[in-house]
Amino acid sequence: MNTKSHNHKLLLETDEKTDSTDKPGIKKGITIIAAASENDALGKDNSLIWHISDDLQRFKKLTSGHSIIMGRKTFESMPRALPNRRNIIVTRNKGYLAKEAEVCSSIENALSLVKDDMQPFIIGGGEIYRQSMALAERIELTRIHDVFDADTFFPNIPETKWKLINEEKQSKSNTNNFSFSYLTYIKI
Repeated sequence: MNTKSHNHKLLLETDEKTDSTDKPGIKKGITIIAAASENDALGKDNSLIWHISDDLQRFKKLTSGHSIIMGRKTFESMPRALPNRRNIIVTRNKGYLAKEAEVCSSIENALSLVKDDMQPFIIGGGEIYRQSMALAERIELTRIHDVFDADTFFPNIPETKWKLINEEKQSKSNTNNFSFSYLTYIKI
């Protein structure tokens, strides 16, 4: 099974509702969630470059039961809307329609739709992440400890605006082909 198919299968499996906002000391609010390599690579040719089962399971656990906001290309990279989440697509294409998802013309419009969600997630891609950096309160970043050739990149996280509050290192294993770290940042 290729990387893209494997990632889709894992993300589309039905999952239980969880509340990712129950971590003590972590402010609720708009959260950017991403996986990026050491050179900030996110993907290539509208696909993730790697398959890390643990990271996909963590993504499901954190985002389940919440709104997820994404760009059109990110949505089109998936076989369908992700289950147990409110899927919102941001695109400049006024006539764009998507099954089981809502469409907005800007991140601000998308956020106005999800004002009752205590922790909406921004899930990509690169341009949507850049536009969201000023709006987000938190970043959940999986840093893959390798360098990849890519055409989409995660924006720089300025240390003057963001504070790293948690880091969990994960070693390469039978189920994960790369070592990586879960990094949690909060806006200063």
